[in-house]
Amino acid sequence: MINIEQMAIILDALPDPAFIISRSGKYVAVFGGRDNRYYHDGSGLVGTYISDVIKPDKANLFMQLIDQALTSGNLLIEEYELSNRDVKGLPDYGPEEPIWFEVRIQALSFSVDEEDVVLWVASNISARHNLEIKLKELSHTDQLTGLFNRRKLEHDLALHYESYRRHSIQTSILMFDLDNLKKINDSKGHHVGDEAIRAVADILRLTLRKTDCACRLGGDEFVVALPNTGCEQAIQFAKRIHEHSRKELSRFSIDNAHVTVSIGVTTITPEDCSYEDTIKRADLALYKAKHGGKNRIVAA
Repeated sequence: MINIEQMAIILDALPDPAFIISRSGKYVAVFGGRDNRYYHDGSGLVGTYISDVIKPDKANLFMQLIDQALTSGNLLIEEYELSNRDVKGLPDYGPEEPIWFEVRIQALSFSVDEEDVVLWVASNISARHNLEIKLKELSHTDQLTGLFNRRKLEHDLALHYESYRRHSIQTSILMFDLDNLKKINDSKGHHVGDEAIRAVADILRLTLRKTDCACRLGGDEFVVALPNTGCEQAIQFAKRIHEHSRKELSRFSIDNAHVTVSIGVTTITPEDCSYEDTIKRADLALYKAKHGGKNRIVAA
């Protein structure tokens, strides 16, 4: 049988911190937290309240979680971020960089000073959270250019179409590809063609706004979604991209084969039944630009 002293030693050796917290948010007891890679000594919290340590927005969230756990009686598992901007008065207890925690909260069957209490066990999951973000970014990113890919484009366009349908918020689309890139690939090699494609990506990063979504669909084909943008403004964006491309891509030309861009421009309209209709119209505009002599902008 484990005695009380041994149990206290076990609890104190826990890698993750475990708190006994009352309904009013008072830290009644603190155990564990011995993994000093992630945690500071929390013993100084005993006797203080969550509202003494944590700023109101995050403190209110914590109090809601405690109330929910006490009301349900079930194990409650949540994730939250904690950083210095959330901590007040006790800087030693606040992480310098944002840290993500998974908290498990369980109502206990006894009270302290006539208050219901919960067991609050917090685990640092920052490494896992950051990995999940990186994996999500990779799933939405084109490896050659660092731009978004088709999956991200389709996700964003679905949202933009819904915003247009519900709130009449305009979104325009640019669809373009590189003229004569095949000749460059055939004469200089695909590695040079890849350099030209990456140069276009750099132009887009330089030219577009943070709210715009620039995607490489594959090969030398690109699509840009421009939220809160009408057709005339979209044409101005297209002209800017076209001009930058004319200057930056001239170094990839060979003989009479000049690497340029052809661009199709369109905007979501009331007749569109989905964003796919808008994409088809942009593709048609691009087709007209290509077959009208290349190196030009066509709006539809």
